[in-house]
Amino acid sequence: MKRLLGVLVVVLLLGGCGTGGFSGLYDLPLPGGADLGDHPYHVSARFADVLDLVPQASVKVNDVAVGRVDKIELAPDTRSAIVDMRVNGDVKLPANSYADLRQSSLLGEKFVELREPASGAEGTLTDNAVIPLDHTNRNPEVEEVLGALSLLLNGGGVNQLADITRELNKTLTGNEAEIRALLSRVDQLATELDGQKSEIIRAIDGLNRLSSTLTGQTANLSNALDNLAPGLQVLTQQRDQLVGMLQSLDTLSGVAVNTIDQSKDQLIDNLKALTPTLTKLAEAGQNLPTALKILPTYPLPDVAGDVVKGDYANVKARVDLDLSGILQNIENAGRVQIDTPAGTIGIGQGTSSSAPPLPLPQEQPAPTTPSTQDGGLLGNLLGSLLGGNR
Repeated sequence: MKRLLGVLVVVLLLGGCGTGGFSGLYDLPLPGGADLGDHPYHVSARFADVLDLVPQASVKVNDVAVGRVDKIELAPDTRSAIVDMRVNGDVKLPANSYADLRQSSLLGEKFVELREPASGAEGTLTDNAVIPLDHTNRNPEVEEVLGALSLLLNGGGVNQLADITRELNKTLTGNEAEIRALLSRVDQLATELDGQKSEIIRAIDGLNRLSSTLTGQTANLSNALDNLAPGLQVLTQQRDQLVGMLQSLDTLSGVAVNTIDQSKDQLIDNLKALTPTLTKLAEAGQNLPTALKILPTYPLPDVAGDVVKGDYANVKARVDLDLSGILQNIENAGRVQIDTPAGTIGIGQGTSSSAPPLPLPQEQPAPTTPSTQDGGLLGNLLGSLLGGNR
């Protein structure tokens, strides 16, 4: 008994004379607690509600104690709690692990369970790691379950369920055939919808793409809607003019239809009369483009267009400064140059020439002109133009 009193006195002295590091019996490890090993690491988790969790509570992984809770304090936002834990250094958990607040039995103690994510484990949980609020959760309390059950039984929906059942019996009694036909049609509708499943999925995908496109054009749509009101106002102001224009167009279309109906025979005859002309134009072939090319400069050749420019004309001249050619031209001055099959000879004025007699020129065949039967009036015109160019 004296020894027990001595231990209590020592504990009280340490609690009263410490520097603030000792906070009472919560700092003493519980008997049979988890083995933290030689190098435990610290982990913090933020809970929206820690219920009646206390320090020195167990920290478990797969229902095996691997650590304990060191401290519980209010978070800076005053809306959540921060639970500091120490975990055995040999326990390896992913960095994105979850922390759940659970209860050992129906009326047992609370403890923190660390668990790996269902999929997508990343990294390793290290010293001073923090498990965020969205990775923590707690199980419902027994009091909450009993309270919900009490609400259902006392002021909840038991009586309402009875009323619903009674009204359903009244509705279905005597209407079995209609209900059976309705269920048959529902089954048929479901079967048809199942057969059109691919088309429905394709339509939904199309609506998804359309909504994406519309989302990308939100600014343009907003601008169009903002500027649509002035345009509609102008259309409203000019509604009478637009209606009158449409009525006039209707009258014009009626007159046009009546005119075409009355002149249908004459129009057909005119089109038939154009057949010979179109045929001759087709027979003319390339002669027509050639004639149209020469026609603007007639009676001059088409190259005259490069010379005559409006009210003035260009002159193209070539000056030959070959001295030998100039000297020969001076010597041949006053002589008549005649080209013969034997060569070019010069005959001076007033002198006789000892050159051999010139051969008589041979008769040249008369130039042929295009037949009037091939091109008609256009052929004669082209023949005269081509003959003038020679």
